[in-house]
Amino acid sequence: MTVRMTSPQSIDEYLARLSVEQRAALQFLRRTIRAAAPKAVECISYGIPAFRLDGRVLVYMGAARKHCALYPGAHPIEAHKQALAAYDTSKGTIRFPPDAPLPATLVRKLVKTRIAEQAARRSASAGRQARQARQARTARSSR
Repeated sequence: MTVRMTSPQSIDEYLARLSVEQRAALQFLRRTIRAAAPKAVECISYGIPAFRLDGRVLVYMGAARKHCALYPGAHPIEAHKQALAAYDTSKGTIRFPPDAPLPATLVRKLVKTRIAEQAARRSASAGRQARQARQARTARSSR
């Protein structure tokens, strides 16, 4: 008989399934992310804890067998690559041992960079939508 694990419905439920060390590391990350982005809303996305801001995922965090990870996306990692040199990183992931969590100051910088990135995208999108609306009005009036 196979026991099927269900996806957690909350961050607390996700954390309850982890080892003591992993739970402590992710609770520290959680507090630091919430302090850096107090308006962010906690959720579970793709089966792991995430934080949404203005309806979009800001960052994810999670744990694997031998490490914990923060998933802030590619831009914050590239922007802070010097500070992240001691960590195992890939395009959008920062992996670290549970007994050596990322420093709070670094997490705050990564989250703030991600917030700025999302704000810039919203601004660019709004400008693009305004241009498209003007073009549509111009096309209709020239008929």
